[in-house]
Amino acid sequence: MIVQFSNGCGTGFSIVTARYYGSKNENELKKSVAASLILGLIISIVITIVSYVSMPYLLTILKTPKSIYHDSLNYIRCISAFLIITMFYNLGAGMLRAIGDSLRPLIVLFCSSIINIALDIVCITILDMGVFGAAVATVIAQVISTIICFFLILRKAKILIPRKEHFQIKSYMINDLLGQGFSMGFMFSIVSIGTIILQSGINSLGTQIITAHTAARKLISLFCLPLSTLAASMATFVSQNKGAQNYERIIKGVRLSNICGIIYPIFLSILIYFTAENLVHLLSGSNTHAVLQNGAMYLKINIPFFIVLSILLNLRNAIQGFGYKITPLFSSIIELIGKIVFTLFLVPTFKYLGVCFCEPIIWCLMASQLIYSYQKIIKPFKAQNY
Repeated sequence: MIVQFSNGCGTGFSIVTARYYGSKNENELKKSVAASLILGLIISIVITIVSYVSMPYLLTILKTPKSIYHDSLNYIRCISAFLIITMFYNLGAGMLRAIGDSLRPLIVLFCSSIINIALDIVCITILDMGVFGAAVATVIAQVISTIICFFLILRKAKILIPRKEHFQIKSYMINDLLGQGFSMGFMFSIVSIGTIILQSGINSLGTQIITAHTAARKLISLFCLPLSTLAASMATFVSQNKGAQNYERIIKGVRLSNICGIIYPIFLSILIYFTAENLVHLLSGSNTHAVLQNGAMYLKINIPFFIVLSILLNLRNAIQGFGYKITPLFSSIIELIGKIVFTLFLVPTFKYLGVCFCEPIIWCLMASQLIYSYQKIIKPFKAQNY
């Protein structure tokens, strides 16, 4: 929830920067970068303090088993202590995407994930640091990715580097950045709140299910990187072209991103069908049949629905890039309500199978709402082009 809020703020800030880049207003672009850095610093400090203090209470509310409570607290407090790194990575990657550089942030994110997994193995199995080692691995990977992002900005994207006078921030800029940043931050957080509620249902199923689900979710996060990065790029892509008033290019870009989001999951689903249990074993270190079977089941059910997930992510970010704040937020509310319903009524009945089908069903509902909203938004521009 907390990390996703940081992700959302970074992406939201970059939407404003992208709009000024599209309209070729370099002075306002640099002001937006300067304001984003200041706001990012303030927001990250506040949420670090709040999250670090509140974690014991949140873990209790989540019904975290006593046998893993101490490890859970150490892990999440380590992540919370370095949220400033998370925030500034997202700012750096978002700013690169704002000026049309989508490839480098994707490469950095992919490399960071590989480094994270490698360090997980080193810290946990070789250095015997336990769960805390996983947190350390995550922080180190984020530090590396943040350094690389800002190095790339200094070397390859000097247009993003503000001067002293650009730090004299006006209220209109703060309002614009906070409006977009908080809109996306709350949108991502609402999604994560639903995930937290669902996690409370998963925790009641026992430690073997928790182990299986944790490994499967890590794999899902890795495999979802191309889709999530493509979707994040859509927000800035649409904002850039809105600034340039090139609506035909927006429509073509969204269509192409959806095609990519359909092709990738097809090949990934074939791969997962044959390797799911081995991948769960690799990440969990467990040979327990229940862990491998349940983790593999989650992957085999969810990954084919990446096609739906990709479309909803692309459309949600495209709508955000158009400047609409409430419509994308409404899709997140659908997800929150859906996960509450599953946690209260379906997970107790269908156990982990209910968890596996939870998100695919909700994704279909969200995608339907976003397709309808997107078609309404672009209808006037389609008519113009015709």
